[in-house]
Amino acid sequence: MADKSKKSKNPLKTLLRTLGFVVKYYPVHCVFVLICLIVTTIVTANGTLFAKQLISDFIQPMLDGTLSQEAGFAELARRILIIALIYACGVLTSYTANRLLVTTTQGTLKRVRDTLFEKMEKLPISYFDRNERGDIMSIYTNDTDTLRQLISQSVPNIIMNVSTVITALVSMIILSPILTLAALAVVALATTIMRVLAGKSAKYFRKRQQNIGEVNAYIEETVEGQRVVKVFTHEDKIMEAFDEKNERLYDSTRLANGFANIVMPIMGNLGYFNYVFVAIVGGYLAINNVGGFEIAALIPFLQFTRRFNMPISQFSQQLNSIIMALAGAERIFALLDEPAEQDGGYVTLVNAKEDENGNLTECEERTGVWAWKHPHSADSSVTYTRLRGDIVFEHVDFGYTPDKTVLHDINLYAHPGEKIAFVGATGAGKTTITNLINRFYDIQNGKIRYDGINISKIKKADLRRSLGVVLQDTHLFTGTVADNIRYGKLDATDEEVHAAAKLAGADYFISHLPKGYDTEISGDGANLSQGQRQLIAIARAAVADPPVLILDEATSSIDTRTEAIVQRGMDSLMEGRTVFVIAHRLSTVKNSSVIMVLEKGRIIERGSHDELLAEKGKYYELYMGKK
Repeated sequence: MADKSKKSKNPLKTLLRTLGFVVKYYPVHCVFVLICLIVTTIVTANGTLFAKQLISDFIQPMLDGTLSQEAGFAELARRILIIALIYACGVLTSYTANRLLVTTTQGTLKRVRDTLFEKMEKLPISYFDRNERGDIMSIYTNDTDTLRQLISQSVPNIIMNVSTVITALVSMIILSPILTLAALAVVALATTIMRVLAGKSAKYFRKRQQNIGEVNAYIEETVEGQRVVKVFTHEDKIMEAFDEKNERLYDSTRLANGFANIVMPIMGNLGYFNYVFVAIVGGYLAINNVGGFEIAALIPFLQFTRRFNMPISQFSQQLNSIIMALAGAERIFALLDEPAEQDGGYVTLVNAKEDENGNLTECEERTGVWAWKHPHSADSSVTYTRLRGDIVFEHVDFGYTPDKTVLHDINLYAHPGEKIAFVGATGAGKTTITNLINRFYDIQNGKIRYDGINISKIKKADLRRSLGVVLQDTHLFTGTVADNIRYGKLDATDEEVHAAAKLAGADYFISHLPKGYDTEISGDGANLSQGQRQLIAIARAAVADPPVLILDEATSSIDTRTEAIVQRGMDSLMEGRTVFVIAHRLSTVKNSSVIMVLEKGRIIERGSHDELLAEKGKYYELYMGKK
């Protein structure tokens, strides 16, 4: 995801989009929080104005003798009671705002993670080819967590600071417009300095978030491959590589926090300077009675000056968390803005029943008969084609990137009941062909037809429901053995699960597990051998009972004896189905209907096992072990 960091960023746009995300799901909470924060600010401002009223309305008249002490103290007690009630209101609104913020913050983080996961499920496989898993995981954890402080602390502080600045500025103007201009001159200088330092800090905070993703990705990769690291004694090399990535994270974090942390001392000192500067100018104005400014107004004006400077200083305190949160938000929105997997298909897979004349009609109940429902826009008619598993490639060209074609002019057909085998060197394009059948990737040229229908017209979800796939890299989910087999058909009964396991040759070892089919699997099946995991994957495909099977090195991790058991089950499973097999063990494809030999993305030979041996070409060399 490094390329994303190179795009131009708009912090204000990112902040507004983040706040829009909060307001979208918690509009009422946000309104009440805003009201409570503004009320709290006004209450504080009233408390400051009370100091001026105390001097001008009570203390000074009592000293001058124009107000009796009895009347003055009675009125003072009444005013104190009023201000006490106002402060009590401020305490209540502050408490309410904090309680609402807790719900809003945690609820927003949950919504963000839900939205990210929902988006991730819609992304094409190519996205996961381009981005490391650890980096994607970092978006869910570290980047999402940076929003917590932004929503719960930084944004409320910004609202209160803005409210404080406005109320303080209005009060200062009322007290003395001339002295207000003097105070604003210093503030303008402080704001300019803060903007320059914030720009520097933002640059390195973006780099920091990217480096965190890189470190997480490297750790995830190393933990997963720890056995390989130890087998080849690469601990020192791995440590060197980690130190290098960690050093980059250290540098970006040091520079980011360095620029952010020097803002507060600078703003604080400029605030003190502004206070002294206003005191000197205000004293001069009061002594010389310039503009009618009195010494009684100087004390509250100085308090408002501090209140005016305080938000700027507090904002500088929040600056590093704000910039860090915005850097994390940019990565979150970069994932959310990724184009979803495109699906222009309109042909769907439906349950069907066949009448005595062989005509298909759609039905709700499961009949064991599936059909492609094909609506035609020209005449608004609908046709039903029975799902058989007939697949044809016509002059197919494909490349993972537009500038590099990896498959050239692929032509093949596979009828129901046929077993098509692909053999060839690593990188010849065997797995790529099967990835095109289930539309993990879309072709650049040519056509792929499924039961006579262009697969680009078939909805991807329906297309994939009709396929059973066993990959070389088996992935098991946390849950029981039965749950993992049932992944191929979520509504499968226990009897169907057991039958599929027997068909795959997995029933024997499963029955010897501590709890049999109820044995819990965790850590991607770490408590099982690689061969056992692959047998479960084969059973998973068997329980789905699809018309088309794709076996990508399905028996590569199974010993020869187990392979013979599985092969017998696979032969039963393959009966009446279209099967595509990718295998390095040529002994497993001898009984294939057609064997296709690929080299550099082209089919260079095709025929049965005996026919290809008789040709003494590439297949003969592979089978005989010649170079």
